[in-house]
Amino acid sequence: MAQRPPTTVKPESGENAATIAAIATAPGRGGIGVIRVAGASLLEFAEALSGRRPLARRATLCEFRAADHVVIDTGLLLYFPAPHSFTGDDVLELHGHGGPVVMQMLLVRCLELGARLADPGEFTRRAYLNGKLDLAQAEAVIDLIDAATAAAARSAVRSLQGEFSGEVRVLLDQLIELRALVEATLDFPDEDVDFLEAADAFGRLDRLEQRLTRVFERARQGRLLQGGLHVVLVGKPNVGKSSLLNRLAGDEVAIVTPLPGTTRDLVRSTLQVEGIPLHVIDTAGLRDTEDQIERLGIERTWREIERADVVVLLVDARTGVGDAERVILAKFPAKLARVFVYNKIDLTSRAAERREEADGVAIMLSARSGEGSELLRQELLRIAGWHPAEDVFIARERHLHALAETRQNIDAARRQLPSLELFAEELRLAQLALSRITGEYSADDLLGEIFGRFCIGK
Repeated sequence: MAQRPPTTVKPESGENAATIAAIATAPGRGGIGVIRVAGASLLEFAEALSGRRPLARRATLCEFRAADHVVIDTGLLLYFPAPHSFTGDDVLELHGHGGPVVMQMLLVRCLELGARLADPGEFTRRAYLNGKLDLAQAEAVIDLIDAATAAAARSAVRSLQGEFSGEVRVLLDQLIELRALVEATLDFPDEDVDFLEAADAFGRLDRLEQRLTRVFERARQGRLLQGGLHVVLVGKPNVGKSSLLNRLAGDEVAIVTPLPGTTRDLVRSTLQVEGIPLHVIDTAGLRDTEDQIERLGIERTWREIERADVVVLLVDARTGVGDAERVILAKFPAKLARVFVYNKIDLTSRAAERREEADGVAIMLSARSGEGSELLRQELLRIAGWHPAEDVFIARERHLHALAETRQNIDAARRQLPSLELFAEELRLAQLALSRITGEYSADDLLGEIFGRFCIGK
């Protein structure tokens, strides 16, 4: 796993030296449960707990004992001495039987021996502060745990192994070399732009932009793998929204009846298409109604539309887009992606197809038979900007913002020429934006926000 250069954020010596402990396995019953302990000089801690001084990186069979020497559990004790551990501190792992009562008893014993309960993400935060992981790798830990698809898990592993960080560091190295040339030129104003041209500074800038574009595309693809696409099905009552949800999900997740207004609340289902999670939401039919429960469902529908990535507007293929649909369309957010689905082609002579219309893309399909449903899946992927790739890495929204800001600064640098001072300043800002991804420049409040989302024990 790639290590990062020293961070500008320094750990507080007292907090980082404290011994921390937490149950590292998921709550509930299991065959094996693990408690993780991290701190300084844990051999005496291990001896007090088990009566044994474990050898480094070797599993030791022992009895975990309470203060009165009564056996709590029998299991394996592993000792990882600093700095060759996940956190960079001394680390102990207690592998016992995975009952919740046993785990709690072992944890209480660790606290009696001087440890305190770890905060969420504190083990990984220590790994970051001790230079074992950079910030992008640390975030990949929780992304791997939260991965909803096999493709997302593979991409998270690539980020955890340092592939994303390595690409960012190559960009940083190129940017720093370019800055060095420009800064040197500022000391010789008589040569200025001619000197930069002779040193291929502008060619370097072109290559930097090209590589940055490729990294941004791979990161954007990875962001899709992590977050997926939020798709909301809307339309008048009884146009087949619930039937389409069931067809896409491959299961009867929504109740379907011939009666208008059957769906009164949101029905959610997550499915995978090319490894991308599609979070599809079936909504109450949009119409004027006096039914109070149905009206609440319609209000929730509009709230979901505000948060959606894509809205699929269903209409009956026999009638097409009418006044009611135009009223709905007029209320959509201006930049919201939308797809028109003409459902129930099995009741007409139309064939399944995708076609361009004045208001956007239209898909002809039958939710009942499934004919044309694959066209809708592929259209949703097209809107997301997805294309099959095996080299993407998991990225977060903050990574995309940092990469986008870097691109903006580099574009601004070009516009500042022939002023080399302003050109150099934009390159400096680009370097700062890029450095935030790996944490070489990070504020304490950013670290608190990131690691606070981890589970306890990580």
